[in-house]
Amino acid sequence: MSASRRSGTTDELGPDEPEQPDQPERDGADLLAALLDGMDAALCAFDADGVVTHWNREAERILGWTAAEAVGRHGFAGWAVREADAEEVEGRLLSAMRAPGRQVHEFALLTKDGGRVLVRTQSAAVRGPDGKPAGVYCAFSEVHAQIDLERSIALSEALFEDASWGVVLVDADLRPAVVNAHAARALGIGRTSVLGRPLGELLAQGVEELESALTHVLAEGAPPAPAEIWVSVRTPEGEQRRCWRCGFVRLASPLAEEPVPLGVGWLFNDITTAKLAEQEASLLRFRGNQLHRAARAAAECEDPAEAATVHLDFALAGFADHALIDRVAGDGALADGDSDVPVRLVRVAATPSGAPGPSLLTGQAGLPVRYAEGHPALQCVERVGSVRASVGSVPAERAREWATARQWPEDAVHALCAVLRSRGRTLGAVTFLRGAGRSSFERSDAAYAEDVAMRIAAALDLAGALRG
Repeated sequence: MSASRRSGTTDELGPDEPEQPDQPERDGADLLAALLDGMDAALCAFDADGVVTHWNREAERILGWTAAEAVGRHGFAGWAVREADAEEVEGRLLSAMRAPGRQVHEFALLTKDGGRVLVRTQSAAVRGPDGKPAGVYCAFSEVHAQIDLERSIALSEALFEDASWGVVLVDADLRPAVVNAHAARALGIGRTSVLGRPLGELLAQGVEELESALTHVLAEGAPPAPAEIWVSVRTPEGEQRRCWRCGFVRLASPLAEEPVPLGVGWLFNDITTAKLAEQEASLLRFRGNQLHRAARAAAECEDPAEAATVHLDFALAGFADHALIDRVAGDGALADGDSDVPVRLVRVAATPSGAPGPSLLTGQAGLPVRYAEGHPALQCVERVGSVRASVGSVPAERAREWATARQWPEDAVHALCAVLRSRGRTLGAVTFLRGAGRSSFERSDAAYAEDVAMRIAAALDLAGALRG
């Protein structure tokens, strides 16, 4: 019936003017059907008498019954539920009309081919215009799918609350979108303060490597193994260098037909302590091997003075750029009671200052080196202990002047002097020098230099004894 007839007017329709259905009502029904069929969950509805009124495509996919076969049936008995279970199942579903809110149940439904599916349902009352219950709607899904969803949600919440490693969701613009508490502590900033900020504002060093990894994951997917990235984090105490073992996963929207990258899941753990211990152990193994190889090579030298230069050459590998051996002038040794005697040193061996090569024996003339008072080598002999020196942060010209004034190669910026001791006497000092491309000497470097100095002193003492 047309809208005009419903309104009570008396206009007539001609023979070529067929009566048209109500367009808004048809559009509303089409929209409702599209919404029901597009749902990810299975949905059915019952009227107040328990007759099925709606059945969407997801329900058809799970149970195999089409909407034409389901709509109009009274309850589930005999087709979607076993006869023995039908009364209980229907009672639990229809009880939602008398209960407030949603009711959650689990029970087994029958598929069209005779199989059984365990489903979890959520049912609630459907109210009529007068506010009274007019039926029940029931949304259901397979229990294993629901459990998988709950596990995924629980895992996500646990990662961002209780995880013992850092978890950061980075958007497609490489800005943090979600940060857990552990990651915020590692970055030295609050969880909300970090959101949306460029990574360059959060890290002092290592940003380029991290952004390159994130860009690669967005374009190519997750790498096959974790990556170790060194970064510098800004803290109230200053910059701290940290090593993070990082894992990356690309995040894609599950709602899009084609994978649309939402960003990257970045997980990391601080392994700085373990990494430094590993590096230290590797360095100790290398230095121990060098000492062993040097001892075997020195044992084949007929001249003990040549053996001293062999020890010096093996010690330089990975340790220093230049090395010098200075021996006490005159008798070649100082007893512990000779502290009031002015110390003069003669250069007996040195590495080439130009092209690399083996150390060369020098000092045949016996002329003392022009060391100024307070020189690190003189302090080393006087104190009978190791001395470290560094030029610090100065212009390159000032650094060259500093090295030249101490009779060292002009590219030296860090020095370590170790005393040569043998048979209770001080024979001199060995000096190791590093250029600007290396870090300054540490306490562990002094211990290694003292081991080398002990071997050099023994060789020099033997050479002096043979000459005597």
